[in-house]
Amino acid sequence: MALLPFFKKKEYFSAAEKVQIVAAIRAAEKETSGEIRVYVESKNPMVNPVDRAAEVFYRLKMQDTQHRNAVLLYLAMKDKELALFADEGIYQKTGTAYWQDAVKKIIATFRDQNVCNGIVQCIMQVGATLRDQFPYQPAEDKNELPDDIVFGK
Repeated sequence: MALLPFFKKKEYFSAAEKVQIVAAIRAAEKETSGEIRVYVESKNPMVNPVDRAAEVFYRLKMQDTQHRNAVLLYLAMKDKELALFADEGIYQKTGTAYWQDAVKKIIATFRDQNVCNGIVQCIMQVGATLRDQFPYQPAEDKNELPDDIVFGK
C-alpha cells in the first residue's frame, strides 16, 4: 500500500525555469563580489513582505558576507507579494529610491510576462548594480552563499 503525503508542496517553476533562475544568479555574481538569493514561498506569514524578507535574509545568514553586499528577492506566490532586501553595504551605496524603482520594474514585468522572466530580469538588474558598486576582485572574491532557489512553505 502506497502512502501519499498529506500535503504536497506546490511547484511554482518548471525544472527548466529553476535552471534559468539559478543560471541568472551565477551569471550576475560572476562580475561582482555581491551575492543574490531568491526565496519563494506560498504565503507570507507576516503582514509586511519587507519584514518577512528581512527575517528570511537573517535566517539564511546573508548578513555574513564580507562586504555586506547580499540581496534577497523574496516572493510570496499566493499572496502576490514581493520584496527586495539588501544588506547595508549595498543599500547605503544605492539608497531607498533605487530599491523602490527595482520593485516597480519587477511588478511591471510580472504583469507583462511570466514570473520566471521577471525574476531573471530582476537578478540581472541587481547584478549590474552590484557589479558597478562591488566589482569582481579575482584575488579575494569567492562565492559566499549558495546560488540555489530557496523554497519555503
